[in-house]
Amino acid sequence: MKDKVTIHTLKRFKQIGQKICMVTAYDATFAHILEEAGADVLLIGDSLGMVIQGHDSTLPVTMDQMVYHTAAVARGARRAHVVADLPFMSYQVSTQDAVRNAGRLVAEGGAGSIKLEGGAEFADTVRAIVRASIPVMGHLGLTPQSVHKMGGYVVQGRGEDQARQILDDALALEQAGAYAVVLEGVPMDLARTVTQRLSIPTIGIGAGVDCDGQVLVCYDLLGMNPDFKPKFVKRYANLHGSITEAAGTYFAEVRQGAFPDEEHSFKATKNIRLAPGATAPAARVDPSAPAEAGDKLGPVYGRPA
Repeated sequence: MKDKVTIHTLKRFKQIGQKICMVTAYDATFAHILEEAGADVLLIGDSLGMVIQGHDSTLPVTMDQMVYHTAAVARGARRAHVVADLPFMSYQVSTQDAVRNAGRLVAEGGAGSIKLEGGAEFADTVRAIVRASIPVMGHLGLTPQSVHKMGGYVVQGRGEDQARQILDDALALEQAGAYAVVLEGVPMDLARTVTQRLSIPTIGIGAGVDCDGQVLVCYDLLGMNPDFKPKFVKRYANLHGSITEAAGTYFAEVRQGAFPDEEHSFKATKNIRLAPGATAPAARVDPSAPAEAGDKLGPVYGRPA
């Protein structure tokens, strides 16, 4: 296994010009697969409210749900850095709430850092969390928890005043102690400027190629939803089609009585008495013979190695 990725690894990547690969994960299986593929950072995003729970926004996601999914991802990851979102209203009410809930994601969830949305108005919050020895990643631009304030999921920073505010916010987060900043849904020239002005890494999503790294929702890059086609997402697979085909074949074989066949069934090693004076026919099996492949089940359900 390569060395564990830490916040210091990510800062070094910026210094040497190595792009940072970040992707969302919500469970141990996906965490294991994505890490094996080369992910540097696994983000447990509150996007799970949409792609996992089926909501139309991230707002209903709770702290307990974030802790649950963070712990699952942490169990599946060994090398990648694990960062978890603070969900809506888990840090906005008070600094004390923010520190307490950030601590839950680390202590109960196993995260290596937390991410929160917002700029200079949360600088004191960032300072307090960092003071508690919890690294913080910022998030600027299109911030999904502010969907109602923005009037929808709208590109941010196209006007001069808004662009200047995003830059000022990024500098404020850096000064407050953030180790990285996500830039979402902003013009690429603005993202380039912010990236050049900061000494900490920027991670882009819909922000152009000049950020220090990129992040996408794993379900999006894998093509799980054929109806979701935003401009900033590139599909690297069509898992919707693959899963539909595989599951359809399974259902067809079940209905036809073709599954399970003998290869996927078990045999008795001796006659089994079902009723007084009656036995079920059994295959002739030598009890001293080694167990057949598949007889020793191990875990009943598949899990990451």
